[in-house]
Amino acid sequence: MAKKRHKKRSQNYKKHLGQVPGTLVYTGNKEGKVLHLQAFDYDINDYKEADLGSVEEAFLFKDSETVTWFNLNGLNFIDEIEKIGNYYKLHPLILEDIVNTSQRPKIDTYEDYVFIVLKMMYYDDNEKIVSEQVSLVMGKNYVLTFQESEGDVFDSLRERIRQKKGRVRGEGSDYLLYALIDAIVDHYYVIIEVMGNKIEDLEDDLFTGITQEEIAQQIQDLKREILKIRRAIFPLREIISRLEKNDNNLVEEKTTHFFRDVYDHVIQVTETIDIYRDMIWSLMDMYMTTISNKMNEVMKVLTIISTIFIPLTFIAGIYGMNFTNMPELHYKYGYYIVWIVMIVMLIGMFIYFKRKKWL
Repeated sequence: MAKKRHKKRSQNYKKHLGQVPGTLVYTGNKEGKVLHLQAFDYDINDYKEADLGSVEEAFLFKDSETVTWFNLNGLNFIDEIEKIGNYYKLHPLILEDIVNTSQRPKIDTYEDYVFIVLKMMYYDDNEKIVSEQVSLVMGKNYVLTFQESEGDVFDSLRERIRQKKGRVRGEGSDYLLYALIDAIVDHYYVIIEVMGNKIEDLEDDLFTGITQEEIAQQIQDLKREILKIRRAIFPLREIISRLEKNDNNLVEEKTTHFFRDVYDHVIQVTETIDIYRDMIWSLMDMYMTTISNKMNEVMKVLTIISTIFIPLTFIAGIYGMNFTNMPELHYKYGYYIVWIVMIVMLIGMFIYFKRKKWL
């Protein structure tokens, strides 16, 4: 399995080799057959929601006074993404990063817009982490989001827009950007909560002496999950910090307080991740110690058995020698006396080991 993953990963990286900078090459493996486009256009009084048939329909919202959230699912549709980039005058390197799903989380600020790459994570029905890249472009009155496939963590935000809950309908695109990032960060809490439960279950199994072979595999899976989460979360501190510092005129002063709150959440998540990482390493040490203790118990039993039978073997070896002049061999009750001596020695050594609590 490891070789297959390594081969697959190498093929994804090879897609960019030799390409001209700014060339759009989709590196993911979630190639959707249908392009899904959704638009929310709203202000404090009204909102419109529409599933669009083409990217050209989204262009009608660009110059409106209302706030527009345009979401695209399907990064393998390169031509449509290029159309959006040309219309919104996005830098070619940004479009390249949007379709490069191995891109590290980052933030780039331009005069008219801000570009952010994040990793959206959630657990599927089998409690396996699903990681998907989300790219966000925030302009004066719009936010563009690009996802690999359908299914995300923004359903609660959509409901807030529809039901006019909270302050999102009364704020600008900078607050919408905050709400999107906050939804992604909130689901990190769900992930670390599930991961904490997994660690506690493994600790209980190890303390109760359950050391099946699959426990080692579960610990390795947790290590991979924690590294994946760590790579996604740690760059977030720099991203939120730059938004909080308000280096451009696209983020209003009052919105920086909300970004500061997200920054606190990110710090809390990163600290928890570090704690869980140490706990997972401790679980592996505990597992190896448990295996070693079980092996020591087996060796102790075998050693005691060997110790008990060594003197008995010694006696049997002496009287098994083929010397003619051995007086005990001609004694009438010699055979029974040897048996009695051996049984007494066996019982005596057993009682001794019991008193020493070696058995």
